[in-house]
Amino acid sequence: MTWNLGETFETSAGCVAAGRFGEGPNLVLAHGWPWSSFSWHRVIPELAKHYRVHWYDMPGYGRSDKKPEERTALDVQGRVFAEMFALWSLDRPKVVAHDFGGATTLRAHLLHGCEFDRCVLMNVVAMRPWGSEFFDHVGRHVDAFLGLPPHIHKAVVEAYIQGAIVNDIEREDIAALVAPWLTDDGRSSFYRQFAQADERYTAEVEPLFGKIRCPVKIIWGEDDPWIPLARGKALHELIPQASFEVLPGVGHLPQLEAPDRVLERLSKFLAGQSEG
Repeated sequence: MTWNLGETFETSAGCVAAGRFGEGPNLVLAHGWPWSSFSWHRVIPELAKHYRVHWYDMPGYGRSDKKPEERTALDVQGRVFAEMFALWSLDRPKVVAHDFGGATTLRAHLLHGCEFDRCVLMNVVAMRPWGSEFFDHVGRHVDAFLGLPPHIHKAVVEAYIQGAIVNDIEREDIAALVAPWLTDDGRSSFYRQFAQADERYTAEVEPLFGKIRCPVKIIWGEDDPWIPLARGKALHELIPQASFEVLPGVGHLPQLEAPDRVLERLSKFLAGQSEG
């Protein structure tokens, strides 16, 4: 079984492309920016041997709707994550979140009442400050970037994605991560995401982290060029009940840079076994 998007669901933010496979307890994978559910494709086959694995492309990403009139900021993503819970009829699933998927799932849990069996937060956006100087610059000049010729836009997307990674990954993986942003609707959605980024959507949940109602494990690629390890440690201070593990020599995309090591770290925690 490989990653696929064989289902579609109507949400308040448009049509969402999704997939699920496997037998066992429910497990949801939440991607971040500027990724898609494809970012999980190297860990899905092994996880599906033990769990009923669910994934979807967030509105504005991948193969889901990218309507120019539809907001897809973190507040919307948290709401849609809660809607997917209902559409999938989930009851206390296990959750693994990456990048913006962290803020998305935490908002769903802390603001929208979604109950998790346990939660893994991997190199997540979850607390302030976040965003680079480039991130801020693009957000202030979206119209200028929308005017880039297609070949220059492609180069920008490729360079941006490559900037998150410190280990070689397959060329076809890079191409699949870039591809959704090269269509006409993908191009405009790519730059809209910069403009919609707002730290208030993490500020709203930061004071609630001590009230998370399930076991939490934080995993961090030690050499993350986007969200440094210090941010992971700061997050751990706000969620002291969580376990914390560092992946040496790994960047911002552990699930593609070191999938076997990620699966090893997930195994005992997701199964509810002692990690001592």
